[in-house]
Amino acid sequence: MVLMRINFEEQRKRLVKRLKDQGIIRSKKVELSFLNVPREEFVWPDTKNQAYLDTPLPLGNTGQTISAPHMIAIMLEELDLEKGDYVLEIGTGSGYNAALMAYIVSDGKKERKGKVITIERIKDLVTFAENNINRTTFSEYVKIVYGDGTIGYPPYEENEIYDKIIITAAAPRFPRILIKQLKVGGTILAPIGDLFAQTLTKGIKRVNGTIDIKEDIECIFVPLIGEDGYKF
Repeated sequence: MVLMRINFEEQRKRLVKRLKDQGIIRSKKVELSFLNVPREEFVWPDTKNQAYLDTPLPLGNTGQTISAPHMIAIMLEELDLEKGDYVLEIGTGSGYNAALMAYIVSDGKKERKGKVITIERIKDLVTFAENNINRTTFSEYVKIVYGDGTIGYPPYEENEIYDKIIITAAAPRFPRILIKQLKVGGTILAPIGDLFAQTLTKGIKRVNGTIDIKEDIECIFVPLIGEDGYKF
């Protein structure tokens, strides 16, 4: 039997073109991140040949998924990362989104090195993501933390630390500590709603500590579990 070798690079280019044609990828920085981060290195091994389908894929038996590429692109465009940004991600999963963000915040920036801190509550995924990040050479820009992302990092710290915060799981609200840890003028992004349906919601922090809210598309994510999330 002759096995066909999959041309992942060509598949990656085709996916990016489709997302651009659909108006989902709008910025050059998001386009370049998708072109330069190999998604096939972040999916579960038995789904590798599906890496460039525009659909969520299961992460083994963890009960978690790697989001569909179009959803990831939508969130990255809304987050509007800049070189040098210090970013907190809640829900590492396979590490793919962290790698995309690391590419954007670090690429070509020397005087202020960007960084992504990403928190994951499932130990098997921490190990999986660490291996993926190390193998794809993003470890200099990504720190993976095992713990409860709803209490921030460092846990319970109330000083303003992060330029951008992204939650990649369904939250009942923006967790209180995360709002505290967001810098004034910074962006926090999360799917907000119940366990069955959410709305992608963007918040901008003002000087008085309040959050200006903008609601975007309807979406469905796995629940954010933790002290200031859903409890099971």
